[in-house]
Amino acid sequence: MYAIFEDGSRQYRVSVGDTLQLDHREVAVGSSLELNKVLLYSNGAEILIGQPVVAGARVIAEVSGHPTTKTVIQYFRRRKNYRRLKGHRQPYIEVRIKGILKAGE
Repeated sequence: MYAIFEDGSRQYRVSVGDTLQLDHREVAVGSSLELNKVLLYSNGAEILIGQPVVAGARVIAEVSGHPTTKTVIQYFRRRKNYRRLKGHRQPYIEVRIKGILKAGE
């Protein structure tokens, strides 16, 4: 069983138990998150394709952390005494997929 859903401007293909990183939002660790923009739902024999979304389908996820990684950007010109060091830290939330539900479940 898997689903394809949209969050922000990105699309994700997930199954139950998958872990992925989504854009940051203000939610506490351990809380539940419901993602409603399901574009495709499949459970083996049955495939539901949304036009544009599958009505009533949703993906239930649990927030498991707020990881961040720091990217360091360094500019350097040899023999010119030019050095610049800049850092960027992008905030994310890490979620674990608990369930994929179609309409009426």
